[in-house]
Amino acid sequence: MPYMSGAKALLESLLQEKVEVIFGIPGGAIMPVYDELLNYPIRHVLVKHEQAAAHMADGYARASGKVGVCMATSGPGATNLVTGIATAYMDSSPMVALTGQIPTKMIGKDAFQEADIIGITASITKHNFQPRSPGEIPFTVKAAFRIAQTPRRGPVLIDLPRDVQVDEAEIDFNVNLEGFPRKFYPDEPSPSAVREAAELLVKAEKPLILAGGGVIAADACRELRALVETLKAPLAIALMAKGCLPEDHPLYLGLLGMHGMPYANQALTEADVILAVGFRFSDRTITTDMKLQPDAKLIHIDIDPAEIDKNIPASVPILGDAKKALAAILSQVKGKVKRGRTKAWLKHLEKLKKGYHPSWMDSPERKGFLKPPRLMKEIRELLPPRGIAVTEVGQNQMWAALYLKIYHPRTFISSGGLGTMGFGFPAALGAKTARPEVPVVDIAGDGSFLMNERELATSVNEHIPVIVVVLDNRMLGMVAQWQRHLYGKRYSSVQLGESPDFVKLAKAYGAEGVRVESYREFRKAFKEALKSEVTTVIDVPVSPEEDVYPINLPRSLQKKAFQPPT
Repeated sequence: MPYMSGAKALLESLLQEKVEVIFGIPGGAIMPVYDELLNYPIRHVLVKHEQAAAHMADGYARASGKVGVCMATSGPGATNLVTGIATAYMDSSPMVALTGQIPTKMIGKDAFQEADIIGITASITKHNFQPRSPGEIPFTVKAAFRIAQTPRRGPVLIDLPRDVQVDEAEIDFNVNLEGFPRKFYPDEPSPSAVREAAELLVKAEKPLILAGGGVIAADACRELRALVETLKAPLAIALMAKGCLPEDHPLYLGLLGMHGMPYANQALTEADVILAVGFRFSDRTITTDMKLQPDAKLIHIDIDPAEIDKNIPASVPILGDAKKALAAILSQVKGKVKRGRTKAWLKHLEKLKKGYHPSWMDSPERKGFLKPPRLMKEIRELLPPRGIAVTEVGQNQMWAALYLKIYHPRTFISSGGLGTMGFGFPAALGAKTARPEVPVVDIAGDGSFLMNERELATSVNEHIPVIVVVLDNRMLGMVAQWQRHLYGKRYSSVQLGESPDFVKLAKAYGAEGVRVESYREFRKAFKEALKSEVTTVIDVPVSPEEDVYPINLPRSLQKKAFQPPT
């Protein structure tokens, strides 16, 4: 067995896990690892804030399907990762976070830059580790990567005391995880549940399939499409499932929920059999007024037993891997689907879709401002089909979700469960690092972009060019929209003012910046940005009074003023 330091053992273990890139910032408690990193062929992306390191690792994971890795020092370095770790946890994104820690003999004595990161992250990680000797490191790393990648995927933290990094010992890399006391969910679906689900779906006259982020996480999009087309069943999605079925597919209904399309929401309330796959039934996707038919049957496929029956009771629960469960149901229904069974249902839904054209979609543009729904369509025409769209959080996110069509999985990245402002730009840099051959665009609101604009320096210094489209309304737009309609335009702490000038800001960092005032100028700027070797920030003026529609609120929050103009 080789004799080496804990820092070297860590990097050797990361190589065994095929880690190619780490996003992070050094500091005293993690310095031994950074020193050893100079001897290894692992790229390090030096970020400007640890939160961004976590978001970059998250974006890398979502774009590639691999585990993203971030690293920080102890104390404030570690705590700055927390928001990014929580974001990955809520959206089931595989990540391993490495943190330095004070020496073991000082833990618990309030030493300089000490924080109990194990305790702090206990509720937002799948597992966390704190090895107390160099010999524990190979097992710790292998276990961490296995846990992060095993469905339900998510973040794992390894906290490394400084003496464990420095001390030397004989290191055994022949790690056996058999018997490791970690519960892994069974991925084989119950045959009896599959048969029951298949029987319901074959008989259903008004079937509806709901896809959540679990479909993309399980790489089950091909099986989902095959089942949709075999059953002739329409598909509605949660935000995290954008791209699981091409949005120009005739059976695609669109986004469900608070900002979902009305015909998709209505389909949920009229369907007789609903198949939900990797779908959490969150409060933003199923609002309190969206009730299923009393005799409707719900088939719920999920890898996590905690999600089954959590928000809506399932008639047929199927615990297991989405890819395997869909394939099993498909094999059961093939050849048994009666021709024309859903014809009337699909005709009804198509009529609803064609009839949905409220006048606000054709409302005149406000002078000096561009309209976000049209901008989304312009971006779609300019961005290659496999280009990656990342969003910040807020109105920009919902405009992209509603009006930017996505055709392939892992080409739409957004913070769903936690709704983390500041996520988009660093996540875009992580996605571009994972997929340097495709263009990446961050669709941003000015408020959200400002939370991590310092990473422009990272994008320039690390040669990671992306496009940032700032929908510049000088507002915290989504909060302002609610204040506008629920609080009588009593704007409280949402007006951002005239600073900064985004063009000058971009150029100060060495990036490109351009302000556009027409769609023609936008198209020209976007085409040039696609060819640029540095990040380009495109500043687009949007009216501070612009709202995101549609919006579907519980009756308890509905007011006449909140309804879109008709």
